[in-house]
Amino acid sequence: MSLLAARRGFGARLTPNLRGALWMLASAVLFTAMTTLIKYLGAGYPAALQTFYRQLAGVIVLLPLVARDWRGALRTTRPGILIFRSSAGVLAMILAFYAYQELPLADANALSFTRTLWLVPLAALVLREPLGPMRIAAAGVGFVGVLIMLKPGGDGAHWLGWPQAAALASALLFALTITGMKVMTRDHSPFTLLVYAAGLGLVFSIPPALFVWRWPNWPDLGLLALMGVIGTLTQGCYIKGMEAGEAAVMAPIDYTRLVFAVAAGFLLFHETPSPAVLAGAAVVVASTLYISVREHRLSRLKAAAEPPP
Repeated sequence: MSLLAARRGFGARLTPNLRGALWMLASAVLFTAMTTLIKYLGAGYPAALQTFYRQLAGVIVLLPLVARDWRGALRTTRPGILIFRSSAGVLAMILAFYAYQELPLADANALSFTRTLWLVPLAALVLREPLGPMRIAAAGVGFVGVLIMLKPGGDGAHWLGWPQAAALASALLFALTITGMKVMTRDHSPFTLLVYAAGLGLVFSIPPALFVWRWPNWPDLGLLALMGVIGTLTQGCYIKGMEAGEAAVMAPIDYTRLVFAVAAGFLLFHETPSPAVLAGAAVVVASTLYISVREHRLSRLKAAAEPPP
């Protein structure tokens, strides 16, 4: 039996949720590798410049796939929303990269989870989805977890400085792009959205990068390119995981990147997360998990109640 046949047989024996879980774990590991490179290169390459190289590498990776059917990949009826998503995504990436450079990896990862909390009010404002008391309560509990991480009124070690504000603003902007994606997936494929996010994102990342421009040496250029490729692979693994498994099962696995971030921060940068960060992160993760699982159950009940076509 050939190696390829053996791999296919192994894949066929895996349940959809198990296949999805493996993709999600790969995404979490790759995400940690990307943020480690962001932090390592942060001393010489500001967040705006790193964002440009991240987008450039993503475009290069996607070009062979786009070349197969460039008309289909670029077909759209809503260019305005695509432009908004890409501009918001670039700003979110710059702010996130800045937060990962300035904060311990565990802190920045924990604050990034608040994007699920931002989705609750955005779903009501943009998508006109009804807000029940349980969704509002879960989001409120999650933001209490954020306050625990920031320790307002404490010794000031984690109060709202520029890095913490950047992490929260980045989460809000990413939530906006996710909301826009929910609108666009009604008549656009995920690949089309990915292509536009990469291409327009590269264009929008050029002006801020020029303000802090510096030519990298060859080793740094290799690391910047690797960071960009890993970022694109991270997105691909995440999408594959969500496609293969149930969203309610996949969502908890995404939080394993917090465990990987704690390990990477401790081993590579000698970072030890404070008890306040760990406690606040636990509250945020619990509330966002509740929101994710509840939304999945409600969507399944709604689908079951609809009459067949």
